[in-house]
Amino acid sequence: MKNDAVPALIEAWRAAWPDALAVWSKFTRLRDPSLCASHVEASKQGLSGSFAMIRLLDQSVVVDLPLVTELGLDDYALEILAHEIGHHILAPGSAGDQFRLLARMRRALPTLEQHAPMVANLYTDLFINDRLQRQANLRMADIYRKLQQGREVQADAKSGGVWTLYMRIYENLWQLEKGELGGGRADERLDTDAWLGARLIRVYANDWMLAAGRFATLLLPYLVDDTDALSPSRYLQDTRDAARGCQTYGAQQIEDDEEGGAIHPVHDKRISGLDGEEPPGEAPAKAGGGQLREPFELGDILKASGIDLSDHEIAIRYYRERALPHLVAFPSRPVPESQEPQMEGLEAWEIGDPLEEIDWLQSVMQSPRPVPGVTTVRRVYGREPARAIDAVPVDLDMYVDSSGSMPNPQAHTSFLTLAGAVIALSALRAGAKVKVTLWSGKNEVMQTPGFVRDEDMILGVLTEFFGGGTCFPIHCLRKTYAGKRERPAHILMISDDGITTMFDNDELGNSGWDISAKALAQGGAGGTMALNLARDWDGAAANKWLQQTYDVLKRARGEQGWDIHAVERYEDLLDFARAFSRRHYV
Repeated sequence: MKNDAVPALIEAWRAAWPDALAVWSKFTRLRDPSLCASHVEASKQGLSGSFAMIRLLDQSVVVDLPLVTELGLDDYALEILAHEIGHHILAPGSAGDQFRLLARMRRALPTLEQHAPMVANLYTDLFINDRLQRQANLRMADIYRKLQQGREVQADAKSGGVWTLYMRIYENLWQLEKGELGGGRADERLDTDAWLGARLIRVYANDWMLAAGRFATLLLPYLVDDTDALSPSRYLQDTRDAARGCQTYGAQQIEDDEEGGAIHPVHDKRISGLDGEEPPGEAPAKAGGGQLREPFELGDILKASGIDLSDHEIAIRYYRERALPHLVAFPSRPVPESQEPQMEGLEAWEIGDPLEEIDWLQSVMQSPRPVPGVTTVRRVYGREPARAIDAVPVDLDMYVDSSGSMPNPQAHTSFLTLAGAVIALSALRAGAKVKVTLWSGKNEVMQTPGFVRDEDMILGVLTEFFGGGTCFPIHCLRKTYAGKRERPAHILMISDDGITTMFDNDELGNSGWDISAKALAQGGAGGTMALNLARDWDGAAANKWLQQTYDVLKRARGEQGWDIHAVERYEDLLDFARAFSRRHYV
C-alpha cells in the first residue's frame, strides 16, 4: 500500500478548500487545512484511526489523505472538507458546546457512558450531512455508499444494530431505497426507530443541543446489544479529540433541561406527532437550579472530550473555577491629595488683585513694558493626587485537615478545599503570600515551599488527599515560627474537633500549647479556627461526649485568643470563607 499521497491529490484538495468554505457562507474564514501526505504526518497532527478530524483549539481541519485514498474517497474533497467545516460552524462549534453535548449524552447512556463520544459524533454528523445533502446538493450519500461497498468486500464484515439504525436514518432523511446505504437489515422495530431518528433531526435542526439526550436514548437499546458498535464508524470519528488542549470553563454547570432531555423520541410529541397524549417529556424540566457537577463527573466529561489531564489537574481547575465567583474584588484604595501646590499655568492679573501675586518674570517676557491689568499675569496653582503608599498585606498560613473523615476533593466536592481556595485566591488578590499545609498524620503532610504567590502551587496542595488518621503536624507549626517573620501572618485552621491534637506534645517533647502561643506571637496577626462543630459547642447544651475536646478549645480561645468559628455543615464553610476574605483582604 502506498502511504504517500501524490502531490496532485494534495493540490486538488487544497483547491477545493475555498469552495468548501463557501458552502456555509462566503464570509467563512478558517485556517488552511492540514492535508497530510502520510499516516505518520497525520499522527503527528493528532489524527489516528479516522481519515479526518477537527481541532477546536485552533479551529483547524486535519485530513489523512493516504487513508482517504484507501477508502476510495479521493474525489470527495469538497464534501469531506465541507463536512469538517460544518463541525466548526454548526455542531459542536466550540469546546464549551462539546462539553455540554457530551454531558447530555452521558446522562442518557447509563452504564454505557463510554460510548458518548461516538454517539455525539454520529449525532452531529447527521445534522451536518443532512444540510449539505439537501441544501448544498453535495454527494454525502455517495460517501456512505463507498464506505458500504468497502465493507461488503470484507468477508467478516457485519453490521450491528447501531450502524444499521444509523444508516436507516439517513435513508429516511434522503428518501432512499431501503438498504441503499446499509439499512436493509432493519426489522419493523428498527424501521420505526429510524423514522423517529429522522424526524428528530428535522424537528431539532435549529436546536440540536436540546435533542441530544433524545438521540442517545434512541440508540441506547441498540448499544446494549451491539458490543462492537464502534467498529463500523471508526473512520468517522472526526470529533473524538476535538477539545484537546482547550480551556475547561463552562463544563461544571448542570443545565436545567439536561436531565429532562434524556427521554425517548416517541415521548416527544414534536417528533411523534401524538398530540392526544401527554408525554413524559413534556413535564416541566427538572431545574438544575445552578447545580454543579462533582469533580469526578467533570473529569469524565473532559476526558471524553479529548482533554488530556490527570484527576489532580482536573481537580485544580474545578476548584479554581468554583472559587472565582466568591473571591473578593481586587482591592482599590483612594489616593490622597497632595498637600504641595502644583503650578498649573498662568492667568491675567487684574487691577484689584493682590500685588504680590504678579509673576513679574512672565509678565516682562510677554511685554518689556508691563501695563497693569493688561500684560501682567499671575501663576495658578492646584492640587494633584499624591503617590499611594500600599499597606503591607497580612500573609496567610493555612492548615487544612485531610484525614479520613474528610471527603476526597478529586472525587467529590470538598468544601474544605473550596473554602481554602476562596480564601487563598482572595489573599493573593490583596497582595499577600500564602502557605498551605495539608495534613492527616504526623508523617502525612504536604506543604507549599514556604509562603508563595503561585496559584497553581497552592491549589495543587489543596486538592491532594491523604485520608489517614488525625494528628496535627505540630513540627510544621514549630518550624514556621521558629523566628519572627518580616511580614505579619494570620494562622488559619480548617478542620473538625481533631484540631485539638495540635496541643499535644511534639516529637521533641515540646508542649503544643507553647508552640501554638509562640506561633501566634511570631505571626503577629492572630489565628482563626473554622471547625466542624455543633453551633452550641461552648454552651450548656454541648455534647457531653465531646466535653473534654470543647474544654480544650475554650482554653485555646481564652488563653491564646484563637478566634473559633463553629461550622455545623461543611457547606457552611463557603459562607465562612467569604466572610473571612472580606474581613482580612478587602
